[in-house]
Amino acid sequence: MLELPQSMVDRVVEHARRDHPDECCGVVAGRSGAATRLFEMQNAERSPTGFVFDSAEWLTVYRDIDDADEDLLVVYHSHTMTEAYPSRTDVRWAVNTPGTSWLLVSTRSDELELRSFRIEDGVVTEEEIRVAGG
Repeated sequence: MLELPQSMVDRVVEHARRDHPDECCGVVAGRSGAATRLFEMQNAERSPTGFVFDSAEWLTVYRDIDDADEDLLVVYHSHTMTEAYPSRTDVRWAVNTPGTSWLLVSTRSDELELRSFRIEDGVVTEEEIRVAGG
């Protein structure tokens, strides 16, 4: 189960809608499984069908998370034309982020479509999202 504060969920959805028609991307850091910070990142591809973290920005974020003694909890991004479900590319990329949740928001319509997944050894498993106050 992924637990996030309402404020972080709102920021992810806002980021996805703001960057549409391109995919948005970012990460959530935390301690002991509790989300502490959200990092909105630039999609270096600037594409409606894929995302790539800018390598310099990713290094800065990764060092910031490590220096704060936090863990990478969530990789998030949007799908602009398809459902909020991991693509083949997402599954391949998840090898680089073991133990993290993959939070996807679809911006293909005005209706909110937000889902979270664990991707381990190429196997996609949906997980419950629990939204906490704050």
